[in-house]
Amino acid sequence: FKAQNGHCNVSRNDAQNKTLGIWVKTQRMLYKKNTLSSDRTEQYKKNTLSSNRIQQLNSIGFIWDKRDHAWNEKFDQLCAFKAQNGHSNVSQNDAQNKSLGIWVNNQRIAYKRNALSSNRIEQLNSIGFI
Repeated sequence: FKAQNGHCNVSRNDAQNKTLGIWVKTQRMLYKKNTLSSDRTEQYKKNTLSSNRIQQLNSIGFIWDKRDHAWNEKFDQLCAFKAQNGHSNVSQNDAQNKSLGIWVNNQRIAYKRNALSSNRIEQLNSIGFI
């Protein structure tokens, strides 16, 4: 899948890869629940994820948290925008950067509502955003 699509983000709604998509979702769920098995016999139990499997998935760029990944991608886009334009005030009306402008606005709203993690605030502060 990665060789053909350039990523490991398989949707469980993808008709051609439904089984793989369900498997990907299961790996994410096990990782999030921190059901890491420590010994070889444990890894064959249905609801565990071995450290070896985690390493293997990490080695191919497996995305454990789609939301964090999406946030980081937008943050990287914002950094590139700022480098090019000298500011981080992306307009929602800018046709070229509409989705980034919406994301920027959502970050400001989340900040005002105290809904941003301290890590994200720190990242945004590091580029003079907040």
